[in-house]
Amino acid sequence: MFSKVLIANRGEIALRVHRACKELGISTVAVHSTADANAMHVRLADESVCIGPPAAKDSYLNIAAIIAAAEITGADAIHPGYGFLSENAKFADIVAAHNITFIGPSADHIRVMGDKIAAKATMDEVGIPLVPGSDGGISGREEGRRVAAEIGFPVLVKAASGGGGRGMKLARDASEIDTAISTAQAEAKAAFGDDAVYLEKYLELPRHIEIQIAADSHGNVVQLGERDCSLQRRHQKVLEEALSPALTPEQRAQIGEVTRQAIEKLGYLGVGTVEYLYENGQFYFIEMNTRLQVEHPITELVTGIDLVREQIRIASGQPLSVKQSDITFKGHAIECRITAEDPETFAPSPGKISDFHAPGGPGIRFDSAVYDGYTIPPNYDSMIGKLIVYDDTRELCIARLRRALAETVVTGIKTTVPLFERLLDQPDFLTGEYNIHWLEEWLAQTT
Repeated sequence: MFSKVLIANRGEIALRVHRACKELGISTVAVHSTADANAMHVRLADESVCIGPPAAKDSYLNIAAIIAAAEITGADAIHPGYGFLSENAKFADIVAAHNITFIGPSADHIRVMGDKIAAKATMDEVGIPLVPGSDGGISGREEGRRVAAEIGFPVLVKAASGGGGRGMKLARDASEIDTAISTAQAEAKAAFGDDAVYLEKYLELPRHIEIQIAADSHGNVVQLGERDCSLQRRHQKVLEEALSPALTPEQRAQIGEVTRQAIEKLGYLGVGTVEYLYENGQFYFIEMNTRLQVEHPITELVTGIDLVREQIRIASGQPLSVKQSDITFKGHAIECRITAEDPETFAPSPGKISDFHAPGGPGIRFDSAVYDGYTIPPNYDSMIGKLIVYDDTRELCIARLRRALAETVVTGIKTTVPLFERLLDQPDFLTGEYNIHWLEEWLAQTT
């Protein structure tokens, strides 16, 4: 096991990793920008190193500064959290070159899965179902027109690199395909430095279903069930559930085993998530995230497995603590991503929190790094915390979530708590009858 882990991140995920390390008897090093000098993970870590000014490019994305901090403090491993450098293959390579363990998969797997065209080809080889589309990147408009006609409109033009909805354009018919291709290419080039795009069939009313996996260096691979992440705004997840209200036990077992076998063939190491679109009983691969997901806590609650602890154990060369036959799914969990934003306009609302009270009681977990008097800086993601609720059934879980939201106090800034309170009153949410377009359509009607 490691003796000291440097946490190359900030906010709630840095605190989450710190806690897992301390429970394993591992010392921690917090790195931080000048804007985060008073952050909770900095206060609690055994050591801390300032790595630069507020801008992420000068601090949390500054590979040289992070490596220097690891060497100065004698850290033998680096945990990247999520975001920032967590899916940066170059960073993983550099960490390894300095004889430090990267707590994550190999740089090769990060590199392949970071290229959506290469990821699709790789997953096709190991038996993962794909959305109908181009075999790889398209050379230009002429090939795009031909491929679109073959797979049938509507089609999505998507950037080969990146995510978050950037470099993604919809063409509903032949008259829109040229503009969609050129616009997607321009966005992709500006955002990711790569204008390669590919085409996929556009599914009208899919759900976003993802399967959590974990694999060790001893040949053990497990799948830990699915999360339903269909409630999204601008391709960003807002609320997640485990397990999905849309799947039957038979469908759950089938897609879970298909995914587990594929990851085993891939020779993957670490935790990861395989994401699908699901429509009319069929699953179609979107992408694989080679890191810990923001929404990992809901899987932890329905399986009883600490994913961060497993992640650290795997990276240290230890076997998984469970086998597939040990894993059972019990109850229901929901996560709300509470952000410092106006609940109607979604305008950022950074600033000082004057009063803060996290909800409590049975089945309530609030993953956050804020406290009374903490100032939400304007430089980073607006996440305040993740409210995660668990109970025996989905109905009881929703009732508990409603109570937890009512107990949540964050004053001095605007938050999205009122948005979730309104959402829980919507019949489509209560019945589980929603898809990836539902939230934006509902918001357009109500705000």
